[in-house]
Amino acid sequence: MEFYTFNKDAGTKITKYDSDFIFSRIVRTQTGASIGCMHLGEGGVIGYHQAVSPQLLLIIKGEGYVRSESNIYVKVQEGDAVFWQKDEWHETKSDIGLMAIVIESESLNPSTFMIEKS
Repeated sequence: MEFYTFNKDAGTKITKYDSDFIFSRIVRTQTGASIGCMHLGEGGVIGYHQAVSPQLLLIIKGEGYVRSESNIYVKVQEGDAVFWQKDEWHETKSDIGLMAIVIESESLNPSTFMIEKS
C-alpha cells in the first residue's frame, strides 16, 4: 500500500490562457482504465478483497480508514490517495462517510505524477 497526495499543495498554478487554478496531476494510462465514484455512508465499508488490477483510490470528501494485508488501519481524508497493486488484499471503511474516485488500470503508476505522502 502506497500513499500519495493530490491536495492543492501538490499542484501547479496554471495561468496560461488567462487561467487561474491549481492543477494536481494524478495519472496517465497507456491502456484502458476504469474510473468510478464510490459513496460510503456512515459505517460504510468496501469489504476486504484482492485488487483485480492496480487500483488508485482518491478521497474527495469525508474521511475513513484503509488497510492492506495487515490489520492496521490508516486514516485517510480529503486529498489523500491510496494505491494498491494487483492482487493486494485491502479494505476501506468510514465511520462518518466518504466519497472517493477509484481508478483501475494495468498501467497505473501514480509515482510518475503524484507526490508521495510522508
